[in-house]
Parts: sequence; C-alpha cells; structure tokens
Amino acid sequence: MTRAALLLLALLPAVAACGADRPAPPAVVATGGAVEATEAPGGAAPAVVPAGLDVPAEMAYVPGGAVTVGVLPGEGGMPHERPAFRADVAPFLLDRSPVTVARFRAFAEATGRETEAERFGDGLVMDQQTGQWALVPGASWRRPRGGAAPAPPDDHPVTQVSWADADAFCRWDGADAGAPKRLPTEVEWEHAARGAADGRSPYAWGDALGAGDPARGGAARANTWTGTFPGGDDGADGYRDGTSPVGAFGATPLGLTDLGGNVWEWTASWYRPYPLGADGGAGPGAPAGPSGEPERAQRGGSFLCHPSYCHGFRVSARSHSTPESSFAHVGFRCARDAGGA
Repeated sequence: MTRAALLLLALLPAVAACGADRPAPPAVVATGGAVEATEAPGGAAPAVVPAGLDVPAEMAYVPGGAVTVGVLPGEGGMPHERPAFRADVAPFLLDRSPVTVARFRAFAEATGRETEAERFGDGLVMDQQTGQWALVPGASWRRPRGGAAPAPPDDHPVTQVSWADADAFCRWDGADAGAPKRLPTEVEWEHAARGAADGRSPYAWGDALGAGDPARGGAARANTWTGTFPGGDDGADGYRDGTSPVGAFGATPLGLTDLGGNVWEWTASWYRPYPLGADGGAGPGAPAGPSGEPERAQRGGSFLCHPSYCHGFRVSARSHSTPESSFAHVGFRCARDAGGA
C-alpha cells in the first residue's frame, strides 16, 4: 500500500462518523478576545501551585485527581469514546497553549531538525471546498498548505508536524532546564480539559458552544468551522479557513488555551479501545489501528471541525493517525511531570 493510501485510510475512520450520535449544541454564551479566564467548566477553579514548584512561564500547573474519561450514557459522542472509565492522574505541568510557529522555528534552527513532512516532501491538506484530503507537495511547518502557499504567522500553532517531530521538540524544550518535557497522555489531556475537577461540561470552557453562527448565536468560544461544511466557512468566529493566534479565545481557570478547536494535538498515547490502562495508553504493545498500522491518539479538534461533520472540539472527542503523518490542522503541546507536588 502506498504512503498516501495508508495516510488517507488512517484519516477516514476518524472523520467519517465524527458527527454521528453527537450531542446537540447547548445554549450559547458570548466571550472572546484577549486571554482571560472563562467560566469554570464543571466547577473548576484556578489551581494553587504547591510551594517550591517551579512552573515555567509557558506552562500551567494541573492538579492531580480522579477523572471520568469518555462519554457517559446520554452524553452523545462516538463509539470510541466509550465505555467511560475512571482514572487517577498525578499532578503535572502542561503548556498553556499549543506550540507556536515561533517556538518550533527556534527548535528547528537550534537542532537542524528536518521534519518528516520536509523529508517526505509533502503533507496532508484538506480541500476546503470539497472536504477531500490530499498529499500536497511542499507542505511543511514552514508552509502548511504547500510550497506556493503563504507562511503561517509566528503566533499561530505549528502544524504539519508528525508525532516524532512533536516528541523531539518536547524533549529538546525541557533539556536546558534539566526537567524533561514530553507529550501528555490522552488521560492527562482530558483531565486538564475538564479543569482537573472531573466536570461533565462538553467543552473545556463550559457548557456553551457559541460558535458565532447566527443559527447558534453569540460570539465565538473557539476557532472552528462556522457556516456550511464543506465550502462555506463564513469566518463568523473571526478566522476563515485556517488557524488563529494561540489564546485568541481566552483561557480556562487553569490558564490553558485552545483546548477546543484551532488544531488537533498529538498525545503520547497509542490509539486504543477504552478503557485505557494506568499508563494512559502510552505503554508498549500498541494494537493496529484502522489503517492496519499502530496509530497515535490526537485530542482537541480543529478549525476544520463542524458539529455536522466533526464535533471534535468536545473534551471527550478523539482522533488518530499513523505517527509519521503530518496535517495542516494538527499540532501539539508539551507536558512535564510535577515531581512530588
């Protein structure tokens, strides 16, 4: 099987049923603009950082605790978000926002890293008029939509990075401080998105979608597809057909941004059926995914997600792809153990 066929086969199961059995969008509440705390999802509150714990400026402290991962009966969602299961999460640190183009450029220049998309000479891009995906020559983190397309702004999330590229960045980013960084597991990601409070809000910012569409009313809460999918992103959220600056839609009480929409985020976890084990799905022995190859899990949804097609910006939503894949709508953020906190 060709690489293109393998990548597209990995992608299709993740999006083909993405709108199936989805919960109806709840009532809308307006917000947006500069980074600020939104309403606490499910009772979440700003975290108290333990005395003596050094938290880098680009990271936030996520308290430990128990979390119910996935969807409960009556919450909608997709089959691979079930059965819901309980997990205990140790305290950890998480990047406040997805890694930006500027941060990734610093990494590439310091290490000479050639990303997998650069090595292959192409990356996956969706035709936003047809909804069809294709490998586009020259697509890389430098020009996510192809060699002839514009370069992305420095404050937007980096995309067209594979799982290995993301993992390499995280290891490098924590090396100077002597405190290794890594990708978060699926369980850690969902725990953080639920405000470390085991809330049941469908979105990281609370119960309301507010995507700017007049049919739903209100101001945007995230960078998602508004209007008709495909071919009709009307830009009602302020951003048409692409990424937005990280933090443009505010922060959760934990200080985290972009936990719904903008870009999907690679995790440390292999894509596995629920329930996941104590390692959050990141351990060895990964099963074959829908592509026939082991795949890594992604979280968060993206600017391409629309409730009729891909309600991926719910906190329980999952996607997945083979680790060498690079997409125009997938980025990442890093985590770090919090030691004895």
